[in-house]
Amino acid sequence: MTKNAGYILEIINNSTDHLTAEQIYLLLKEKNKSVVQATVYNNLSSLYQQGMIRKISAVGYPDRYDKMVQHDHLFCRKCGKLLDICLEDLTETIQKQVGVPMISYDLKINYICEECLKKENGGDES
Repeated sequence: MTKNAGYILEIINNSTDHLTAEQIYLLLKEKNKSVVQATVYNNLSSLYQQGMIRKISAVGYPDRYDKMVQHDHLFCRKCGKLLDICLEDLTETIQKQVGVPMISYDLKINYICEECLKKENGGDES
């Protein structure tokens, strides 16, 4: 693993947020002033392909990256808020229904968050 890939993995694993490539680039630039964005994108792609990080994609929003700890996500379709949730392991249930051996699953539940619902309803809480 290259030094930059190691730094990127460390940034993602130590983050409590779901970082975009741009955010990772800015954090990596603090450690390596000469790094370019292409280095970040190439390393993110490689780390993802190797199964070392998770990539969370949603139409209209930049990809975000996360550590490889089993958890699922709630994604607000209005504002893009992404929250971690812990559900029971669904591997066995999914595997029975799909009927083929599976490697893993990545669950993202789309919803509209409370703040966005309030905005839609004109700020009324009733």
